[in-house]
Amino acid sequence: MKDPLTKIDDLDKKILELLIEDGRLSYTDIGKQLDLSRVAVRARVNQLIECGVIEKFTAVVNSEKVGKQVSAFFEVDCEPRSLVEVAENLANNPYVASCYQMTGPSTLHMHVLVKDFKELESFINKELYALEGITRVESHTLLRRFKSRSGLKL
Repeated sequence: MKDPLTKIDDLDKKILELLIEDGRLSYTDIGKQLDLSRVAVRARVNQLIECGVIEKFTAVVNSEKVGKQVSAFFEVDCEPRSLVEVAENLANNPYVASCYQMTGPSTLHMHVLVKDFKELESFINKELYALEGITRVESHTLLRRFKSRSGLKL
């Protein structure tokens, strides 16, 4: 499967949909739902892993249940020469859940998870504002989540 866009068939898509819904499903359980053998499912999953369609298997953790009560989103503008250094620095910060280079008015879009507003303030003042090359920061605090992506829907 060198080109995943042309080689993924409907059966692969069904396997992916089942794994997105529950990544702990056994190959046997998937096979029962799709009328395939465990060996056939394993071969297809391995092929999807090898070609990079499946990047990794992971657990989705509820941030609030582990003490991360505040979720904030940041738009961060950087000087062009500092962009990669700032982005790498932020990506390595334990409070940063995700960091993306974006088009549009802001250079970086970032999601931060912290335990409370005091920790958010500390992150902003001591870690974010301390980075050289940042020209503007805008933040938004999450009030309520209506949907959160936990896997690509096919």
